[in-house]
Amino acid sequence: MKKSKPAANQAQQVNEFMDTLDHPFKTEVQMVREIIKNVNKDITEQIKWNAPSFSYNGESLVTFNLWEKERIHLVFHNPMISQVKSKLLEGDYEHRRMAYFEDKQDLDAKKATLEKVLKDLIKLQNP
Repeated sequence: MKKSKPAANQAQQVNEFMDTLDHPFKTEVQMVREIIKNVNKDITEQIKWNAPSFSYNGESLVTFNLWEKERIHLVFHNPMISQVKSKLLEGDYEHRRMAYFEDKQDLDAKKATLEKVLKDLIKLQNP
């Protein structure tokens, strides 16, 4: 079994990553990070796919796709995401859904929906 780094060290790595991030939506990426982390105190953050990624109780929740520069792109890559019903989630992959935010106004408009998607996904992990 792979030993994981303490959450505090991983969070610091994400902060350092964000300090040097060159992305047209860097401010909005930071806003989404805060939204996600504030949903539940047990959500942890690390770098995966060269981007901030979030887990709950060791299970992956969502990761940024920072290759896309036209908008903010989140990849929900949890096996239970297909059970979460929301207009925010796009795609019909077996264990993956996407969410997109065009700009700060779009993010503000979808904030509550993003929070609900995360809460619903966490509930599915806590039977």
